[in-house]
Amino acid sequence: MTAAGRYGRIAAATAAVASLALPLSGCGLFGARGPVTIAAIGTLNGSVSPVGGELNAANAALLDASSQGLVSYDGEAQIDVGLAERWTVTGDGRSYIFRIREAKWANGRKVTAGDVAAILRSYLGPGSRHPLRGDFPEIEAIRAMTDTVIEIRLSVAQPGMLELLAQPSMAIVNRGNGWGPMRAKRVGKAMLLTPVADPLAEDPEAAEAAAADPAASIELVGTSAPKALARFKNGYADGVIGGRFSTLPYFAASNIGRSRLVVDPVPGLFGLSFVNTDGFIGIQANREALSRAIRRDRLIAAFGLQEWQPQLTLRPDLYTRDVGPAPLLPAWADYDDQSRLAQAKRAVDAWREGGHIVEPLRIAVPDSPGGRILYAYVAADFARIGMPSRRVGMTATADLRLIDELMPNDDALWGLRRLSCRADTMCHRDAQEKIDEAVAAISAAERARLIGEAEELLAGYSPFIPIATPLRWSVASQRLTGLRANGRAQHPLNHMIALPN
Repeated sequence: MTAAGRYGRIAAATAAVASLALPLSGCGLFGARGPVTIAAIGTLNGSVSPVGGELNAANAALLDASSQGLVSYDGEAQIDVGLAERWTVTGDGRSYIFRIREAKWANGRKVTAGDVAAILRSYLGPGSRHPLRGDFPEIEAIRAMTDTVIEIRLSVAQPGMLELLAQPSMAIVNRGNGWGPMRAKRVGKAMLLTPVADPLAEDPEAAEAAAADPAASIELVGTSAPKALARFKNGYADGVIGGRFSTLPYFAASNIGRSRLVVDPVPGLFGLSFVNTDGFIGIQANREALSRAIRRDRLIAAFGLQEWQPQLTLRPDLYTRDVGPAPLLPAWADYDDQSRLAQAKRAVDAWREGGHIVEPLRIAVPDSPGGRILYAYVAADFARIGMPSRRVGMTATADLRLIDELMPNDDALWGLRRLSCRADTMCHRDAQEKIDEAVAAISAAERARLIGEAEELLAGYSPFIPIATPLRWSVASQRLTGLRANGRAQHPLNHMIALPN
């Protein structure tokens, strides 16, 4: 099936499936033929830009629906068509060539490869605030070959390039104008998203009618976690997206059935990053002692989800997707709790015996139920070894700050890059040099060797306390047959209702 055919089929099939759905419970504002209604956790900004920094769930969903990137994710988090209707990769893996579909910006002007190349260069250029700017170090050039063909040229092969380009933050937006596959219109405090009719359809009138069918539309609301769950429980929403560990206690308190909860098994980083080298934490052995002290299983058990798993490594475990070197476990990984406790306590005692004052550690975590639970367990574990602490806000001056981020692709270097020489991390220059060498390595064997050396150096520096895998959750009614757990935590709005086979 061609991409153009699928483009038109989404609207018609979504309408057909939605017409069979049962009415919503509770107040049933929209009914079986009404829009799919999604409550996303976060403030919804109708004019959100990809270069404005990290996106919350509401804005990411809006961008992904109204202006996808060159490629996109489907409901199973597999690479799907986006603005590009097809693409090829050269044999050396260094050139990605995309053919742009027939599309128009929201203002009616035709989308050209020149537009797209300029937009991508602005995202990844010097000084950009794009959240993924640092994840494309291999890009050498982005150029329009014709009005409909764009090439992304790499200095070395990057097998995870398509996964990066499919991220919602890589949405192709031209001065506030999206191209599709849906058009966004503000309706009160919500955004109503309707499919863009296939411009190449054999029957344009039928395509327009399918796109205009209310059952093919999405009504997106950005709100707080408690209000999103209340909407779902009372029948005002078919689903909730954007849940994290910080908001999970609201679900536990909502009395919504556990069968409605969708938990994504995602690799990434969830833990505490050391953000200065003052006092006790200026010594590597002391930073490692704090990491030893955390009872990860006990902390995670407090949230009551079996799907949430502890993590001891600096580099995320990619589960069955991993094709690179295994992450490096710390030397104390197999020690029991009492041994870890005794070793960690000796570090604090030695600091005091040396005549130093043990200042309370300032730990920055979200001011939310989940954040307060996380801090309480971390603080209790630190107190066991004689280390006082206090909780501060995420933007406050801190000694440790929570990092809660997903891997955007399966690049084994991602975790090391994220923890080295960033604004919210410490900097080990030798490790950073190895990371840079690994990025530039042409040979897979050489790259793997350099990754191992960089990881060993960084692990010996102890810049981060890994705690667990990231936690992402959603809530889905029976109507949302396309909202399923996946390894990217990607739930595109135009796939919320699965297409029939």
